[in-house]
Amino acid sequence: MDLRIFTEPQLGASHADLLAVARAARDGGFSAFFRSDHVLTMGGDGLPGPSDSFVNLGAIATQVPDIRLGTLVTSATFRHPSMVAIAAAQIDDISGGRLELGMGSGWFEPEHTAYGIDFGASFGERFDRLTEQLEIITGLWATPIGGRFDHAGRHYTLSGAPGLPKPVQSGPDGTPRVPIIVGGQGPKKTPALAARFADEFNVGFVDFDATTTQIGRVHAACEAVARDPASLVYSTAQVLCVGTDEVEYRKRAAAIGRDPEEARSSPFAGTVAEVTDTMGRWAAAGVQRGYLQVLDLADLEHIALVAQDILPVVRSW
Repeated sequence: MDLRIFTEPQLGASHADLLAVARAARDGGFSAFFRSDHVLTMGGDGLPGPSDSFVNLGAIATQVPDIRLGTLVTSATFRHPSMVAIAAAQIDDISGGRLELGMGSGWFEPEHTAYGIDFGASFGERFDRLTEQLEIITGLWATPIGGRFDHAGRHYTLSGAPGLPKPVQSGPDGTPRVPIIVGGQGPKKTPALAARFADEFNVGFVDFDATTTQIGRVHAACEAVARDPASLVYSTAQVLCVGTDEVEYRKRAAAIGRDPEEARSSPFAGTVAEVTDTMGRWAAAGVQRGYLQVLDLADLEHIALVAQDILPVVRSW
């Protein structure tokens, strides 16, 4: 199982905080540093305030080499898809081809209300907007140099876009492309969207049975469009809270405001031995990658512990 560090900066993080975590992730041997894309805290004062995902990742890309970077996930409600395509391609250039782009429909209405961002009348409308964004982003990247891209949709219209700049990376067919992550728990539309656009499918913050059921749905959706299900990576995102023993685990649970027993609902919470065993079960069921949601960004020893005691084991499977 591949392990990545995942942060929630809207809860309170400066650029220096995120840079330190990214460096700790790189130094520990994790494959990637990821961050959420939100502009309002879900608890606490959120100081010093939100940060823009693309500005932040572009800056980190210049200072932290040898680790992949990405969003989990960028909300389709926040930005015009043309600007997403341009920003993602530019960060891919800055990083030397290390960016991955998670895309979602948006779900946290209070941040939209607070900052005057259109949330959409319904989930169906937001999902349609996400679908159209993925069509535009991938279409712009795939447009041959010297060509033009047009799109006439319900939410967006493009006419004669040159589709520049291009990402450094490319897809299996050689088309310029930043790897795209799609996730969610919808039983029909979400698996179909992943089969159409995704390089990776992520199921976040649900239990083993719900995760494996959704992975099975994505397999079926791929087969329905004659795509090899093995061409996607399957991942989960879960809260990280690990201790060398029970005492240290309970201290870390308290530090993030969680009851130790409640926190164990996450498969990535418990002692080193517990979490390693649980990861083994998930890996055996087809989960190839885990995003470790780090909530206490000041506890870099937490990241170092997982890097030393868990990462070498799960990489050997």
